[in-house]
Amino acid sequence: MLSERIQIISSEFGIDISKVKDLKDLENLRLKYLSRNGIIPLLFEDLKSASKEEKPLLGKSLNELRNYATNQFDSLKENLEISSSAKEDKIDLTLPGIIKTLGSKHLLTQTLDEIKSIFKGLGFSILEGPELESDYNNFEALNFPGDHPARDMQDTFFINKEFLLRTHTSPVQIRVMSSQKPPVRAIMPGRVYRNEAVSSRSYCMFHQVEGLYVDTDVTFAELKGTLVSFAQQFYGEGLNYRFRPSYFPFTEPSAEMDITCYLCHGKGCKVCKQTGWLEILGCGMVDPNVFGYVNYDSEKYTGYAFGMGIERTAMLKYGITDIRVFFENDIRFLKQF
Repeated sequence: MLSERIQIISSEFGIDISKVKDLKDLENLRLKYLSRNGIIPLLFEDLKSASKEEKPLLGKSLNELRNYATNQFDSLKENLEISSSAKEDKIDLTLPGIIKTLGSKHLLTQTLDEIKSIFKGLGFSILEGPELESDYNNFEALNFPGDHPARDMQDTFFINKEFLLRTHTSPVQIRVMSSQKPPVRAIMPGRVYRNEAVSSRSYCMFHQVEGLYVDTDVTFAELKGTLVSFAQQFYGEGLNYRFRPSYFPFTEPSAEMDITCYLCHGKGCKVCKQTGWLEILGCGMVDPNVFGYVNYDSEKYTGYAFGMGIERTAMLKYGITDIRVFFENDIRFLKQF
């Protein structure tokens, strides 16, 4: 009879649960008694064939059995899980404590943030462009004709005949001037790529900040004043500086800006090659030919541009002699900054 089976199963469940030693045993017990095809759910199927007079009493007994088994199972499961967790999480008080370290911004990010902050204070906005660039924007529109020898100054990663990984951030100038009428006053930071042998002084990928100012009556004196103000804020008030004539296809006249060597203070050393000076950036007045590519009236507008390498800038400021340390993720180096 069903009533007798209920009593027998209740007794058997009590014996089986007393033998459970771990969570694996407990799961086997659940499968045997409480799963969909377990013993207790199958008893409810048998209840359907009982007479109407017996059903209320048998139903009550079955519910009591199910509740009893479920409560016993849940209680034992909780105890076993606590016991298991305690074993896994047991703290060995003889072990040394774990020192938690906080991360920080990479030195290049810190340097770029400082540069951005200075130029924002000088009235420059911040713009960006794609790293996959067209040959037109990267070279031709910047006054590098297809047969121009200046193209050999930059070993390029070409994707195909039309596209390449940009070799400088100058093509952002072309994108900005092609879509915006003067005045334009912005800096353009980003990654650039050159097919160069990796050494202590060069890397195949690095970062630049390009600057551009175009308006009516912009002069070379304004360019010098802007860059001197930047250098004094970034490197310190006490530095000496100079501008030397140079050559860039997209500026005329062009110059390079030097500051006093941070190590020898102008006396001459290995880092400055005994000159007492360190180059920090290139600059110049935007060549009228470049204005022709972006439909700016070179009779009406003038402008200046400048560019600097973030790695080189950080190396000069912090006395770092090997560019590779920026990309090696050595925590001993990174945590110094």
